[in-house]
Amino acid sequence: MKEFLGDDFLLDSPIAIELYENVAKTLPIFDYHCHLSAQEIAEDRTFENMTQLWLDRDHYKWRVMRAYGIEEQYITGNASDYEKFQKWAEALEACIGNPLYVWSHLELKRYFGIEVLLNPQTAQEIWDTCNALLQRPEYSARKFIDRSNVTLVGTTDDPLSDLHYHALLAEEEAFQVKVIPNFRADKLITVHQKTWPEYIGNLSEITNITIAGRETLLQAIQSRIDFFDERGCFSSDQSLEPVSYLEYTEQEIEDIISKALNGERIHEDEISKYQTWIMQNLAYMYKEKNWAMQMRFGLLRETNGKKTEEIGANTGFDSINDEHISVSLAKLLDSINRKDMLPKTILYSLNVKDYDVLSTMAAAFQEGSLPGKVQLGAAWWFSDQKTGIKKQLTSLSEMGLLSHFIGMLTDSRSYLSYVRHEYFRRILCNMLGEWVENGEYPNAEALLKKTVNGICYENAVKYFEKD
Repeated sequence: MKEFLGDDFLLDSPIAIELYENVAKTLPIFDYHCHLSAQEIAEDRTFENMTQLWLDRDHYKWRVMRAYGIEEQYITGNASDYEKFQKWAEALEACIGNPLYVWSHLELKRYFGIEVLLNPQTAQEIWDTCNALLQRPEYSARKFIDRSNVTLVGTTDDPLSDLHYHALLAEEEAFQVKVIPNFRADKLITVHQKTWPEYIGNLSEITNITIAGRETLLQAIQSRIDFFDERGCFSSDQSLEPVSYLEYTEQEIEDIISKALNGERIHEDEISKYQTWIMQNLAYMYKEKNWAMQMRFGLLRETNGKKTEEIGANTGFDSINDEHISVSLAKLLDSINRKDMLPKTILYSLNVKDYDVLSTMAAAFQEGSLPGKVQLGAAWWFSDQKTGIKKQLTSLSEMGLLSHFIGMLTDSRSYLSYVRHEYFRRILCNMLGEWVENGEYPNAEALLKKTVNGICYENAVKYFEKD
């Protein structure tokens, strides 16, 4: 029986252990997509206690606490920080099989040297030990990033952001980690939302372009893309809920934009036509900048409307969507590709049922000199657990080329979430070792190490190069 979180956890063969210990474990992290705050990094935020560091903004933990029956006051409410930590300790003890059990204890072990299991009986001791360490200068936001061996942080930023803190960090000599913005285009796409007219008004104000129709809207968006590009941006990010494709005329787009700006209701077919048009034009702009286009599917947001209204958005009431995506997505990608304007593209889904679909679709659009130009993205959000990661890696290896995969992303607001890269790397090395042990791949040391090195670091560095 293996020791909990021992050196060989998740590693079942000598080959897997060799690949992890001598290759994967030592590689840096190229964190091309996360939700860390550039302001917090620039100001080198410190944390008063573990609730501020560990529980605030973490809807993974909030969902588990609700499932355990903990009242909302101890989750997002006005209970004290220690009471919230104590309640998390109660819920964590019940998390057998949930990756949060592994991640939480791995974070305690790697960053605080704590190997005691967190439960109601040990909560006070762990709280006191961690909080004492958090008062030290080596436990600030930047130090957590440094200790995690991160070379680049890709934040997620609204097109209207002034990127002030990114500019400050770019001039920073003491902090060597690059902090690069990602262009999050969702609010440009959701023409049917009540907030869209106000958002476009703000876009008009910030760009000094009066937006009255499709041409001026595209000019304003191009202005922001140019601005982000000057700040080092190499990637965009958009969540399509749902994926849509519907042919349109330019006059129809003009009419849809006019209706939306006037606050009129936008119908389903109009939403699809606008989304088709805007995604095509965004892709053209990304291609010109040599940006990657990250596209995310399979998310059903705020399913519990009552609780969302009470607590607010992004508080843990989302779920996996089972929509059909293949036909619309294929038509959208094909329409862009026919103009030879398909940028580097990464396809993510929250629903593991889509992995085979997206793997084969990515393979259908592999053109040009860049290996793996169109990627099946990493197991994301609800899928970034052992089963989801193995399914994603299996689909990619069986339907495409695993060796060209750009690897794991953090996709987190926590400075401790970099242990998820260790979790991913152990699973990857174990799968490779299993294939060798089963006689499905030769025990070719150099090739295996090259594959691990590429997936864990080098492929992403090369993929996101702009020049």
